Amino acid sequence: MRDFLVFRLYGPLASWGDIAVGEQRPTTPHPSKSAVLGLIAAALGVRRDEEERQQALAEGYGYAVRVDAPGVLQRDYHTVQIPDRRSKHMLTRRDETLDRQNLYTVLSTRDYRCDGLYTVGLWITGEAATSLEEIAASLRNPHFPLYLGRKSCPLALPVYPLCLQTETFEAAFVQYDAEQPDALKNFLLDPLKVPKAAIPDYYWDEQAPTKMSPLHSTPRQDVPISRKRWQFGKRNEQYARGKP
Repeated sequence: MRDFLVFRLYGPLASWGDIAVGEQRPTTPHPSKSAVLGLIAAALGVRRDEEERQQALAEGYGYAVRVDAPGVLQRDYHTVQIPDRRSKHMLTRRDETLDRQNLYTVLSTRDYRCDGLYTVGLWITGEAATSLEEIAASLRNPHFPLYLGRKSCPLALPVYPLCLQTETFEAAFVQYDAEQPDALKNFLLDPLKVPKAAIPDYYWDEQAPTKMSPLHSTPRQDVPISRKRWQFGKRNEQYARGKP
């Protein structure tokens, strides 16, 4: 038996950033590992400049996610005016606001997932500084606000974290579904509120405790290396389609 922390993410909008080139800001159909670890860090009160604590989170936990509802892709044509930093260095946002003589417009296309529902599982793989029980308690009472990839994407339901003991992460997901409160379970089963997938998709780390056979493996660059410099390393992510 193994200890798992399982919780659920749902919101009207989510953005799980992928590699961004130029003006394109894409999103993957499911939460990236870096986004989930960032959410955990926010719950624990770990700041971005606390490199050692951030690295402990990145190295201490395995990750799996079940996509219960992939959501609908929504694309935003985004424009914003800011001072031209190429000619003058700005130290603060206040300096940028006061400098209205040298503005230029930044254009970008930003992708979101609308009405996505995800069940996330974590387990300890290394020398984790924080137990799964402590993370669960922080998710119930987070230090910083939690959001789904971007600050404009708040949660629409409680994450309802549970610590469970099973042999595999998919078994932990099944047990988690059975232990949901009736009010939350009824809401999630209502197809008019959350249009769930007929067959869910599963994504997980290599060497994860599972009996599922992956259909393929995909390299993902979503392992946090430095939050201060916004650098991320690679991992291989396994994928399979499962039973509802």
